[in-house]
Amino acid sequence: MKIVGLTGGIGSGKTTVAKFFSELGVPVYIADVEAKKLTNSSLVIRRKLISLLGEKTYDDGVLNRKYVADKIFNDKELLNSVNAIIHPKVAAHFKKWAFRQTSPYVIKEAAILFENGSYMDCDLVILVKAPKSLRIKRLKNRDNASEEEIEQRMNNQWSDSKKEKLADIIIENIDLKTTQQKVESIHSSLK
Repeated sequence: MKIVGLTGGIGSGKTTVAKFFSELGVPVYIADVEAKKLTNSSLVIRRKLISLLGEKTYDDGVLNRKYVADKIFNDKELLNSVNAIIHPKVAAHFKKWAFRQTSPYVIKEAAILFENGSYMDCDLVILVKAPKSLRIKRLKNRDNASEEEIEQRMNNQWSDSKKEKLADIIIENIDLKTTQQKVESIHSSLK
């Protein structure tokens, strides 16, 4: 079975592309969703995050996302420390999940596939991109976030030009119909 990495900057449309693959019957692992689940269910992650960030990290047993985001998105060292706690657990969880799949390939969707080095565990990597102005517009609508908050998040990810050098396939996600056709074409070649 092949492991196909799916990545792209925040607001690029990774989730939409992942949904298109899922609709074609491809098993899709969304790393951010699984990371959120693990931060709330893993006692090891909870203990380490509280030790690193303080008691306000969890509120009634649930990760206090706003508190954590406010602390880490302006401090690269702290962000890297949090990622070092969470990402190995997500990687192990993905391996167990992938082992149970029976399809010719699976999709591992992760925003920071290149940044954390996990692209090296993939047989192929798809990069989803979109113009920065469109990404900002999408994120304002989706997250009700300010442009400043969006820029902070974007600054913690590699640029598309840096990612393009490592990607095997690039999907320019501007028009949904064109994007869906590209996904179908990729799927046909991977089956």
